[in-house]
Amino acid sequence: MRQAKFMVGQVVKHRVYPFRGVVFDVDPVFDNTEEWWQAIPEEIRPYKDQPFYHLLAENGESGYVAYVSEQNLLPDETGSPISHPQVTELFDQDENGAYHAIYLSEH
Repeated sequence: MRQAKFMVGQVVKHRVYPFRGVVFDVDPVFDNTEEWWQAIPEEIRPYKDQPFYHLLAENGESGYVAYVSEQNLLPDETGSPISHPQVTELFDQDENGAYHAIYLSEH
């Protein structure tokens, strides 16, 4: 099992589709239903043995929760804030625009 490339609070964008989001959870390997995985067209279906990310995602029209494989994500370097309606429930944003999870306790 490899280390996740992206961290909770990091803003990422999809490699193919026009959406971006902030990571709120990471699965070390695929942890969704077989039906969900099979619904992805075979030619773009991701491998299961990689990290998968839960995102508070947004496109030009709405906010939603997305589940995306690491191979399909890139860092979003626009610096633009995420306007998903649940962002303030899960994150504080510092003066530099970085997101810090308020639901995780520090050890």
